[in-house]
Amino acid sequence: MYRFLLIVQGTRAYQMLFGIVALAMLWWVSQFYELYSLSWILQNFFDYLFIILIVLFQDQIRSALVSISSTKIIGRNGRSKFDQQIEEVVAACSALSRERTGALIVFEKNHGLLNYSSSGTRLDSRIHSDIIYSIFQTNSPLHDGAIIIYNGVIQAAGCFLPLSKNVEIDRHFGTRHRAALGITEISDAVVVTVSEETGRINICYNGVFHYMENEDLLRKYLRKFLLEIDRVGPVESVGRITP
Repeated sequence: MYRFLLIVQGTRAYQMLFGIVALAMLWWVSQFYELYSLSWILQNFFDYLFIILIVLFQDQIRSALVSISSTKIIGRNGRSKFDQQIEEVVAACSALSRERTGALIVFEKNHGLLNYSSSGTRLDSRIHSDIIYSIFQTNSPLHDGAIIIYNGVIQAAGCFLPLSKNVEIDRHFGTRHRAALGITEISDAVVVTVSEETGRINICYNGVFHYMENEDLLRKYLRKFLLEIDRVGPVESVGRITP
């Protein structure tokens, strides 16, 4: 129950849950005061409660199932592969940050994101800082969206990601940051964002933003989240939506 409440906290599902509890209390009152018509209506409602719960909480159920099925399968080859990707992404993000050009970079891990990569333009390009930099230039037709990196290549660019439904997100977060939160709420993806207003670089993982003060910290935290390395120094976390 505790894990379930963590999943639905701050979402519309949380409000729906309280609504169901209120109906349950109303049913108890109808039973106590012998309100037969109201009791009959609510009884028929609760007969289909299981189906109703699946419909109302489908996003949360999907997120929970994905979390249960996740496994750590990255070996030495995976470490080498991600190290090469990290260096190219760090170089590109640093250049974009200096020019205050917005960017949204998604690292796909164990949970498949094919339905989101198919919403963009298929590239299957090798990862290079110049390619990433050029994609997010304002005159590029692919800058308005995310790039998804998978299996050592830039799988697609200009991809549309699901926006976070969390109601506790800070208002200063724009669409790019809400998309980063949204994809990390339903998968184990690691997302790097560059703000076009401030040039700040953030990493979003598991529904939490981490502010990267410099290239070295960005490199360390990408290694931490992609390679499951725990030896990383302290960092400022912003936009936290889970305890």
